[in-house]
Amino acid sequence: MRFTPRKGDPLFDSINPVVQGLGMALVDISVSRHRRSVQIRAVICKPGTVGVDDCSQVHRALLPRLELAFPDHDLSVEVSSPGIDRIIKDGSELVHYIGRGIKCFRTDISDWSSGILQEADETHLVLKGKDGMIDLGYERIAKAKLDYLREV
Repeated sequence: MRFTPRKGDPLFDSINPVVQGLGMALVDISVSRHRRSVQIRAVICKPGTVGVDDCSQVHRALLPRLELAFPDHDLSVEVSSPGIDRIIKDGSELVHYIGRGIKCFRTDISDWSSGILQEADETHLVLKGKDGMIDLGYERIAKAKLDYLREV
């Protein structure tokens, strides 16, 4: 797994303050272009759970800004929560999941380690597992995903 901050992505940088202003965090945004149409998928999170009302509120706030960013295109915007088993694409996402259950497939033991995410930074994460604390550098993680079975 790598840690790649989203800084420098103009779309992310312009939309993130809007989402933060609503008390939520923008986890991921992806853009798919097909001829004259553009499909945008945004993933948001907040402490607790993200509901349909939260997604609708973010959708309504983002739509005017996205219409300005993609003039003369048919625009489709989808806003969702991370979901119960989101595959974590990048280490920079992990800061949003502190206090939640995470599963990591480790390259050093070819097995999963799971626990409650205690901290995450540019180089590693710390899980509180059933046998104590697990400190994992990103270079030892092949893939990671949310694990709601570990929620407290």
